[in-house]
Amino acid sequence: MRIVSLIASATEIVCALGFEDSLVGRSHECDYPSSVQQLPACSEPKFNIHGTSLEIDQRVKTIVRESLSVYRIDAEKLRSLKPDVIITQDHCEVCAVSLKDVKAAVCDWFGSRVNIVTLHPNALSDVWDGIRQVAEALEDSKRGEELINTCKNRMALISQKTKDLPSPTVACIEWIEPMMCAGNWVPELVAMAGARDLLGHAGKHSPWMQFDQLLQANPDYIIVMPCGWDIDRTRQEMPVLMSKNGWAQLKAVQANRVYLTDGNQYFNRPGPRLVESLEILSEVLHPQEFTSQHQAQGWQLL
Repeated sequence: MRIVSLIASATEIVCALGFEDSLVGRSHECDYPSSVQQLPACSEPKFNIHGTSLEIDQRVKTIVRESLSVYRIDAEKLRSLKPDVIITQDHCEVCAVSLKDVKAAVCDWFGSRVNIVTLHPNALSDVWDGIRQVAEALEDSKRGEELINTCKNRMALISQKTKDLPSPTVACIEWIEPMMCAGNWVPELVAMAGARDLLGHAGKHSPWMQFDQLLQANPDYIIVMPCGWDIDRTRQEMPVLMSKNGWAQLKAVQANRVYLTDGNQYFNRPGPRLVESLEILSEVLHPQEFTSQHQAQGWQLL
């Protein structure tokens, strides 16, 4: 079986299921496990990914306003790889290559023999369903259920440990300028980590927000997890938030409880490593109860 994954989380799912050797192509964003980077990339962004969060947001919105796709698929390369299975998503056209992109790229041979698997993760339950979809497409549903159960069991152990601990309030920031709070599965992870998410709503897309909303919420913790960015890139952008009127008066700021995370590798990828994302939250929120195994690479204090 020949597999092309056009979304980073799906690439991680394929590898976690034990099918890495069957991968023949990936998206430009697929980088974990690191060994997949030797595979040919079948996509690229149509915009300059460098710049401030505001500049990137403006570039993306300009493309979307013109009813264009944010990503470009190399149709010839994709076809030359002769995939049996192509995995994509229809959750967000900005987050990754979408089903529309794939259909446009393979319109002349679509349906001939390729199984296109489309994932649509809005909540944690959808992530498990996505693993099932991929496992079924790869004709190994048993491995899919085993992977799901392993993830659920690891999460349940953390949830059990946090349920009787103090429940701090949290604001999770998914984009800096303009501001966006984290939605979808992140509020579920926050709850499992024994905290209350004041801004995000489980199972719903991440909403845009105003800085005044953060001031009004005044959470105990602020956790920053920009989509597509690692910790170093996020730290470079933090002066945008820190310069806003009222930042210094926030409870989380005064208590030195503002944390930067690798949103790109963890929170923004609806795959097996959401377990590690929950571990990161638990380490940050309950340092006396959890060993800091992800500190430095997964999270850092501002």
